[in-house]
Amino acid sequence: MRLKEALALRPEEVKALRDDLKKRVEAKKEINAYVALDEAGEGVPLLIKDNIQVKGWSVTSASKILQGYVAPYDATVIEKLKAAGLAPFGRANMDEFAMGSSTETSFYGKTLNPHDPERVPGGSSGGSAAAVAAGVAIAALGSDTGGSIRQPAAFCGIVGMKPTYGRVSRYGLAAYSSSLDQIGPMTQNVEDAAILYDIISGHDERDSTSANIDYTPVAPNLDATRKLKIAVIDNYVKDASPEVQKAYETAIEALKEAGHTIVHKELMGAKYDIAAYYIVATAEASANLSRYDGVRYGNRAQDVKDLKELYLKTRSEGFGEEVKRRILLGSFVLSSGYYDAYYLKAQKVRHLIKDEFEKVFEEADLILSPVAPTPAFRFGEMADPLQMYLSDVYTVGVNLAGLPAISLPIEKTAEGLPVGLQLIGRHFDEQTVFDGALSLEKAVCYN
Repeated sequence: MRLKEALALRPEEVKALRDDLKKRVEAKKEINAYVALDEAGEGVPLLIKDNIQVKGWSVTSASKILQGYVAPYDATVIEKLKAAGLAPFGRANMDEFAMGSSTETSFYGKTLNPHDPERVPGGSSGGSAAAVAAGVAIAALGSDTGGSIRQPAAFCGIVGMKPTYGRVSRYGLAAYSSSLDQIGPMTQNVEDAAILYDIISGHDERDSTSANIDYTPVAPNLDATRKLKIAVIDNYVKDASPEVQKAYETAIEALKEAGHTIVHKELMGAKYDIAAYYIVATAEASANLSRYDGVRYGNRAQDVKDLKELYLKTRSEGFGEEVKRRILLGSFVLSSGYYDAYYLKAQKVRHLIKDEFEKVFEEADLILSPVAPTPAFRFGEMADPLQMYLSDVYTVGVNLAGLPAISLPIEKTAEGLPVGLQLIGRHFDEQTVFDGALSLEKAVCYN
């Protein structure tokens, strides 16, 4: 059942839906998409990524260091869900502290891709994506710092949408990189994504980065018949796999047939996006994760002789290898003698990336781009951390520029693996993003 249909159910029908969903979650527990099936309320059930606060839940960001922590309040998005008749139904597996592209770094073990259990579901919102794709969640919330909604959506064949930075409140989201993080919907189709986006969007005084601007609901105004100018980035696609290149051509032809105008553009090499992102994100992570010290949250190391040893032992035991790696990288680029050479330079490049996108939007309404260089890869295939970082090459620029973007499935490979592409829009122009996505969804007939 889709979200739009579920929201129209009577209370007794919602109860039956919840009971049926419990059975399906149990029947497909080998996917490991849920880390817990918790219920908060009696509304339409929605899966929540394990880094979003739900009052009374153990919210752990899939980390050992937060085992035992119980959320004392609801995130703003959870308050909005409950007000709209939805109810948090379970915690979705994820990469630890949202640091990863494969959901392999989770304290709870890896999540499997429903299309091929030997392949990753993507990350860091891999549990959310896999659950929706496997039919064990009607819809889910994820978070996107550098592609963590869009990449797993592409790998699992669902729709995943990253709003404009500041459009959805981050209050109650465990911080990874505060200038990049954004909560967004993960759904079975574009219309459901628009409905869920409308529910969670809007200004929040408790979030200093929340945009205090007028908000017009998107879903009631969806229009797949709008004719748009859509830019294709020729130099982006040449490094993608043949399957992704084929899906790109399929999408371009489908958009042309739907009456949209295609304009050809180029952007600065995406390698600069990756370099800037992994400096900015890790620098912010090193500051944000310093709060996990064994004193205020979660796990505390035992048998320590002083405060310094408590900090060291708690973090050494509690953080996984990838989280430690990013904290070290972030601490390095912020350190004396390296701040100007790395962090300051990355911030300047970030502005260049934003300017480049704005130049394209002078002549186009949307940008069509790959989401990932390949379809879902096999577990263990990206053993080199740098190789894993490069898999984010097409998504991180959107976060650096603070733009909205939506990933949707285009076609399947010969092996039956989904291939998704993304449409990127101007700041706070989610209406055009959703209109273009709805048009593309109707044109490609993925299912």
